Amino acid sequence: MIIRRRLTVGVGILLATLTAGLGSALPASADETPTQASPKVELVLDVSGSMRTRDIDGQSRMTAAKQAFNEVLDAVPEQVQLGIRTLGADYPGDDRKVGCKDTKQLYPVGPLDRTEAKTAVATLAPTGWTPIGPALLGAADDLEGGDSTRRIVLISDGEDTCGPLDPCEVARDIAARGIHLVIDTLGLVPNAKIRQQLTCIAEATGGTYTAIQHTDELSGRVKQLVDRAAEPVVTPVATEGADSCTAAPKLAPGLYTDRAKFAEHRWYRVDVLPGQELRASVSVFADRAVNNDYGMLLRAVTVHGREIVRGAESGTGRTDAISSGLRYPKPEQDTDGDVKPAAETVCLQVSNSFSAPASVKTAPGMPVELTIDLVDAPDAAADVAAFGLGRGWWLLGVLVLTGLIAGLLTGWISRWRFAVWRTH
Repeated sequence: MIIRRRLTVGVGILLATLTAGLGSALPASADETPTQASPKVELVLDVSGSMRTRDIDGQSRMTAAKQAFNEVLDAVPEQVQLGIRTLGADYPGDDRKVGCKDTKQLYPVGPLDRTEAKTAVATLAPTGWTPIGPALLGAADDLEGGDSTRRIVLISDGEDTCGPLDPCEVARDIAARGIHLVIDTLGLVPNAKIRQQLTCIAEATGGTYTAIQHTDELSGRVKQLVDRAAEPVVTPVATEGADSCTAAPKLAPGLYTDRAKFAEHRWYRVDVLPGQELRASVSVFADRAVNNDYGMLLRAVTVHGREIVRGAESGTGRTDAISSGLRYPKPEQDTDGDVKPAAETVCLQVSNSFSAPASVKTAPGMPVELTIDLVDAPDAAADVAAFGLGRGWWLLGVLVLTGLIAGLLTGWISRWRFAVWRTH
């Protein structure tokens, strides 16, 4: 009887413990559960007359695109809000002014009704012009609102036919809005001019270009891009550097984006407390043709103009991005009583020496991505952040000692051999 009571009490305690543990692990209420904004994706499909061409797996480009879209729509993650926009789908005439306005939203961005979206795609037939620029502007407007990630996937088989509105300039203007919208492009024709234009559009927003020759490649790549939009990412914060440290924005740890003109200096400020280490890195993206020989400088200076540390990088030839970084550890300070140590304002200067041919537009500026982090400063003098070489000092000491011993042994052996030679 006593054993049964003890067993019952023990089981009761165990259940109570488990219940308490589960209760503390679960959120107190549904209202306290953090919600993340659903990512938004818009597929922009070229439906111009050239999509009739039969050169993808023995079928027309339009047929291949429809087949790929059906497979993509079946695989869209539930959390993704997806929309579809077309270009060149309605106007078959020769009036350029009318043809260059031929873009519309086929399916609104939002929760996906797969049957409805497939039905809308099935009605498409190759028709008119190729207004890529207006279609990108329309897609950017379709994705406005909220703090979620945004992605445009453009599928086209030709160059824009609605100049002088350059789609590459349109992409740069969209990127300059600071809405963190990425444009990925897929080209259905292995043509150098088409590839150049679609690559420029993608690079202007940090997206990718992919050449497509088969239906399975098209569906696979679009699925991959839609899935990528659903992955959790750190959303950069748009900021605007100043032309001096006193007017510069004060930045907390995080990821920031900005735009820098060619050969421009931009300033930012960070407060560093004693016992903290500032880690900063910056990347400048060459989103257009640039001249050879360029460089970038990241400097940390005091408010009085004294340089603390710098990081620099240079290059020659075509590159997509150039990056540099720096680390500044601020040692602990002895304080009396409860006096809180004051933070030091560190000025960060980002400079570039890019230049471009006269035919290249310099506005808007090139994309800049700046990362700021504050961590605990090193405690020991041997730490990497304190001495640069860090524990490499041990290696340097071993090498020096080894060299000294080797030199002494070599000298001693040489003298001994010389003495033996003279004796004999």
